[in-house]
Amino acid sequence: MGCDASVLLDDTANSKGEKTAAPNNNSLKGYEVIDTIKSQLERHCPGVVSCADILAVAARDSVVKLGGTTWTVPLGRRDATTASFNDAQNNNLPPPSLDLRGLISAFNKKGFTDQEMVTLSGGHTIGQVQCRSIRPHIYNDNNIDPNFATSLKKNCPSTVGDRDMNLFPLDQTARVFDNTYFKDLVNKKGLLHSDQQLFNGGSTDSQVNTYSRNSAKFFSDFGSAMIKMGNLSPLTGSKGEIRTNCRKTN
Repeated sequence: MGCDASVLLDDTANSKGEKTAAPNNNSLKGYEVIDTIKSQLERHCPGVVSCADILAVAARDSVVKLGGTTWTVPLGRRDATTASFNDAQNNNLPPPSLDLRGLISAFNKKGFTDQEMVTLSGGHTIGQVQCRSIRPHIYNDNNIDPNFATSLKKNCPSTVGDRDMNLFPLDQTARVFDNTYFKDLVNKKGLLHSDQQLFNGGSTDSQVNTYSRNSAKFFSDFGSAMIKMGNLSPLTGSKGEIRTNCRKTN
């Protein structure tokens, strides 16, 4: 539902969690890192720091460690006691098949402006994506550099099969948080269909151009957008709980 760490909950006999939903399955990783942080915090100050706050701080610190910007993370979130496979599967995570109008609509529904949608998409400057997610773009779209598409096709065949989960860097410097993502879009080297939609003759082209030339502007805007994202329906006060183990409810 928001910044409540529901994604960290494992499946139980009575509840199907969010980890195996299509957008997350074999894509979202690093759960064991959160486990380690949580266990150390529980030893020093048990029952104080929520898993939701750990996620928010870890996201910020990961960006900093990879050379990106920083921002002040508001704290005080509490953890969800339920998860929703269906919401993660269908309702709340924009799929890579969306066009620009769909992306704008999905972010607007959560209270984000068109500009904030572009800014947050810049998070794709780090990480990797699976072959099955880029296949429609590299084989069916014409707004992609042909040489770039050819290079991707070598490890991502057109037919569904055992190479569906082959991984590809989301931009040309996927281990560094920078503005290369936007430079790639200008050069028609976006990896996902939804990525390249941000620079495809539409209303967001000018912002992509600005970020491609001005990393400081992107960094500043990204920090502000992440603070807003972190305030998306957090559980506070008496709602939720502070989990002892991030993988299960107390």
